[in-house]
Order: sequence, then C-alpha cells, then structure tokens
Amino acid sequence: MYTFPMTHIVTAEKMVAGGDCIGELDGKKVFIPYAIPGEKLEIEITREEKDYCNCNVIKVVEPSEHRVIPFCPLYAKCGGCNMQHIDSEYQRELRIGILRDAFAREGIEVPEIEAVYGNPKNYRARFQFHNGGLMGKHSNDIVPLEMCPCATDEINHFLREIPFDSRPEGRVHVFGSSRISNIPEGYDKLAISMAQTVVEKKQKKVQQRTPGGAKIKKQKKIKARYEGTANNEETRCTVNILGKNILFDVQGFFQSNMEVLEKSIPLVTGNLKGKNVLDMYSGAGTFSVFLADSFEKVTLVEHNKSAIVYAEQNMAGLKHESFGLSGEVWTKYHAENLIKANGNFDAVVIDPPRSGMEKEVCQWLQKSEIPNIRSVSCDAATHARDIKFLLRAGYRLEKLYLLDFYPQTGHIESLAILTK
Repeated sequence: MYTFPMTHIVTAEKMVAGGDCIGELDGKKVFIPYAIPGEKLEIEITREEKDYCNCNVIKVVEPSEHRVIPFCPLYAKCGGCNMQHIDSEYQRELRIGILRDAFAREGIEVPEIEAVYGNPKNYRARFQFHNGGLMGKHSNDIVPLEMCPCATDEINHFLREIPFDSRPEGRVHVFGSSRISNIPEGYDKLAISMAQTVVEKKQKKVQQRTPGGAKIKKQKKIKARYEGTANNEETRCTVNILGKNILFDVQGFFQSNMEVLEKSIPLVTGNLKGKNVLDMYSGAGTFSVFLADSFEKVTLVEHNKSAIVYAEQNMAGLKHESFGLSGEVWTKYHAENLIKANGNFDAVVIDPPRSGMEKEVCQWLQKSEIPNIRSVSCDAATHARDIKFLLRAGYRLEKLYLLDFYPQTGHIESLAILTK
C-alpha cells in the first residue's frame, strides 16, 4: 500500500489503448496520463488496485524529443484531447503501434499499417456542448470556451459569436462544415451551425385531467414502422462528400472529420464491383451511396431506424433494399432468403459499433463465402477479435489501415481489407 500523497520516479514504457503509457512500480503496472514512451517522470499515486495503479504526473524529469507544448489553453481541462503534448507525426506512430498490438494479442501478424490522415487541427465538425461548454476531464464540470483549435472554422464562428452565458442550456448538438450543402449560398456561417442545433431539455410530465378532475384515459396508440425516428427539418443536415450529397440527422452519428472521411471512402468502397453488395451496420448509408456506383443492388442493414430513414432518402433512385433490424435478426430471418432470390453477395462492407460485430453476424460471415470483406471499426480490440474469427474461416488480411479521424486523441479507427 502507498501512503497518499507520495511521489515516485517511473519510466513510461509503451502507450496503450486510450492514450496512457504504462510504467512499473514495485511490480505493479502504473497507468501514466500525458506521458510519452521513454520518458522519466515524477508521479503521484491517486488510486491503487490489486494489479495496477493510477497516477498524476507531477514533473517530467527526462522529456522525450517528441514532447511539444500543447496548443490549446484548455488542454487537460476539457474531456477532449489527450495527446497534444506529442508531435503529430509521432502521435500517428503511437496509434499505429496500439493498433498493431491489439492484433498481436489475438495472434495476428499484420502487414505494414498505413495511416490515412489529414489536418491535425481545425478538423472537428461535430460537437456536443453541455450548457454552452464542454465536459471536464473525468468530471461533470462544464468547461467554458471561446474557441477550440481542433474545431472547424464554422464551429469556432459559433463559439465567437455567441457568448458563453447566452448559449442554449442542455445538451446542444452542432455540426459546422464548409461541406454543408443544404444552406443557401452566402448564408452566414453562424447560421449554418445554429440551423443544425438541437437542445435536449428535460420536460416535466403534466398529467392531463378532465374539467372535473378525472384522469383522461389514454388511447392505445398503434406504432408506426419507424416510430421515434428523427426526421425534423431543424436537425437535418446535408453534406457534399466527394460530389455526392449525404443527408443525416445532427442528433445521430456522423463522422466529425470530413477530410479523412473523403480519403477513407475510396479505400472502403473502391476496387469492388459485382451484382450484390451488403452494407452491414449501414448508418445513414454513406458507404452505400458510393457502393451503388459499382453494384447492381445494395442491401443495407441497420438497427437504428432513425438512420435507416435517412439512408432511404440518400439511396432514392438507386437499386437497394433496406432492413431496419439488428444484424442478429437479419442473419437469422432474412439473409438466406435474399441469397436464394438474388445470389450470394460479391462483397460486404461492415462498420459495427464499438462492441464489434454481433456474434451471429460474425458466424454468418465465416460461413458466407463472400469473397471480399471491408471491415471498419472504431475499437482496435474488438476489431482484432472479429478479424481473428474471419481469418480462421479462411480469409486473408490483405491490408490494415489506421483511419486517423481524431488527431490529438487516443481514439483509433481502422479498416481491414480481407479476401477469400
């Protein structure tokens, strides 16, 4: 047990998922934030568990040659960046190393990993503001800000023009980008951001009563197929990506880094062609719109019915079929019938949530004999786990990319290209 507070000198070893480095102290692993491999640091233990400790850095005793001065005055205060103290090129090397280690833990020897990257600043087009600010690091404190060096010019225009005390309360979703195409030309950039703003407020439930005070009996409501979907004009946004207009809802998910997205799409959808292609976990259909250029029919599967509503609009006029279902349900009840009717898929693009492919989807892919799989992931560990099972089924890992959507952070997205 350590006496608090007590300082120690440790050497930072490799960087691990999330962006912390690990060191060793009396036989225990120590997770060291804001460190760089090879550095010697003075630390203070803040939490001790059976097998590891957490700490704060008191002083960098021997700094790395890759250490730089963070460019944001709120660095380490807001909950966003955690790698600004490292030069951008070395950041990418470290993220590549974390990705490689994740695959190595699953026994996978990977080919050379190529990084797809863009501007390390002014890239982030999508934000969630909380009561006008950002959430604090490991806390619910609100951090006020007048600008963010990682944000697009449009987001920073929003922050400059609206004082902190005048911003909407609650959780506010803002998307600002020069690629927005549903705002009239010449319209003020601040309006671009504000037009795509949603404020979520808790509303008190008011119990309805008759004039005599009796409760009104609720009528049974028949649910529509896509009930609860967001299709609000105030939250709709259209961006032009590589010459194609993509519609989405600002309340839902859409990539934040438009430059890296435009560089990634040709890698995900390019050099593929045929009769049928499957876009599993399709979201609003961003990949599907481009896949439709090379395939006779695109099948979209997405459990989020709000996203499928937008995918339907993005795919209007293109031969496709959409399923607002989980991958598990689709593989169990629909996949076999579709293949009997149309023939097997020539390729599949799969982009699951952080938890990775559903077990049923992975098992179906193992047996599918689909010759080409493009697997996109936002979690290195679950990506490596899923690829391991596909390799066991006879697939070959031809290429692995780091998709560097979030520079200055430990967040890792990747693309695996597999063939059979």
